[in-house]
Amino acid sequence: MAQVSFTLNGVAKTITVDSIETPLLWVLRDQLGLTGTKYGCGVEICGACTVSVNGQPEKSCDMKIGEIAGKSVMTIEGLKNDPLGARLQKAWLQYQVPQCGYCQSGMLMSAYGRLKAGESLSSTATGMSNICQCGTFQRVKEALLALPTIA
Repeated sequence: MAQVSFTLNGVAKTITVDSIETPLLWVLRDQLGLTGTKYGCGVEICGACTVSVNGQPEKSCDMKIGEIAGKSVMTIEGLKNDPLGARLQKAWLQYQVPQCGYCQSGMLMSAYGRLKAGESLSSTATGMSNICQCGTFQRVKEALLALPTIA
């Protein structure tokens, strides 16, 4: 057993885990009940599990819980409390991005992290590598490029 302290969606947390090798994704979903972050491929390819760690998009399926000690993690559940995050969610709805919606939390968190890191809207719109089986990439691009007009 080990304890890990970090900030989760703006709230200080200390959790007890069986192993610091446990993937962050499973701690978020199974231990903390934050099921908005999804399991997709398990090998950091699809991006369904993307969260923000210290403002950077990170794939949580292969990130060990021990790696986030002392860091700040934001999940899709915390995105609405951030002005940029709230605008991104509004753009996603306005442009009807989701179809099945499974990958969308990862898409939003990837876009959020890239924009928070100072990447341009056009680079973010064309450079995201998250996979969407429904093919909503054009809607994602449209929503991102319209972000300056979203209040």
